[in-house]
Formats: sequence, C-alpha cells, structure tokens
Amino acid sequence: MKELEELRQRMTQERPATWEQLPDLALYMDQLISYMPRQLIRFEGGDTLTSAMVNNYIKDNLLPRAEGKRYGREHLAWLTAICALKSVISMREMSTLFAGLGEMGAPVPERYAHFREQLDKALKKVAKELEPDTRRDDLPALALGLALESYASKLACQRVLEIMGEDPEQAESKKKK
Repeated sequence: MKELEELRQRMTQERPATWEQLPDLALYMDQLISYMPRQLIRFEGGDTLTSAMVNNYIKDNLLPRAEGKRYGREHLAWLTAICALKSVISMREMSTLFAGLGEMGAPVPERYAHFREQLDKALKKVAKELEPDTRRDDLPALALGLALESYASKLACQRVLEIMGEDPEQAESKKKK
C-alpha cells in the first residue's frame, strides 16, 4: 500500500531537529507555536501546541519559565519531548520521568540527544512492521497488533514510573512484607 510505504518512509527519516539545528535565537510565543509542528511527525490538523498549553507546562514545572517572554533552545527541546509524550503519559508521570532524567546529571543538550536517540529507535522499530505489500484487509490485524504493543509499552512505562516515584526505603519495606 502506497500509504503504508509513505508512513514507513516518514517514520524512518523524519526526526526533530538536533540541538545544534534548533534556532539559536530566542523566539516569542507565536514563533514558538509555529515552530513546534515541524518537530514531530503529524497527520491530523489542529493545534499541537497553544500558548495556554505552554503556560500550563510552565506552571506544572515541566518547562522552565521564559526569559523575558522569549524561548530558547532549552524550551524547544523540552517542548518537543512534552509534545511527543503527552498522548502517552500523564503530566504527573512526565514530571516523574523528567525528574529522573534530571537526576542523571546530564546537561539539557545531552538529555535532548538521548530523547532523540530513543525516539529514533522507537520509530524505526515500528516502521519495520509497516510492510508496503500489506493488503487492505490485513490492516485491522496490523492496527490491533500496533495498539496492543502500545498498550503493553504503556503498562510497562507506567509501572517503571511508579517505581521511580517510590521512596527507596518504602519500596524496600514493601519487598519484606
């Protein structure tokens, strides 16, 4: 199917900008909003990001405050991760994840590179399942398989995030019981 081949191609080739490719100059909110859709693969219309969303991410401490109403590379990097993850995990779970990544001590450019590597790996893995010679009547089985892989990955992700959020002493006492 031509559509699956197109999807497969996009999933193997399209990636968010590297740290060095992100704009080096600070952007105002409207520039930020118009830049972000280029960062991730999308098919449907509608807003990926609004100024209200950005403000909420700041309030939830997922995103640093703007520097005088201007947003730099660090904001773009965090927003790329937030936009990719928000349909998969909750904001609370994202906070746990980001806190854990922060504990690794790496600077933001390195954490962003790690995010991009993991995204690349995930997209390539799924792209392999998209066979161009798939027939239309095989699409339901393909969709079901992809949905169930998503379900299984989400279950594992949520449990890992729960473990990350547990107090280590509390987790040890649970084990002993």
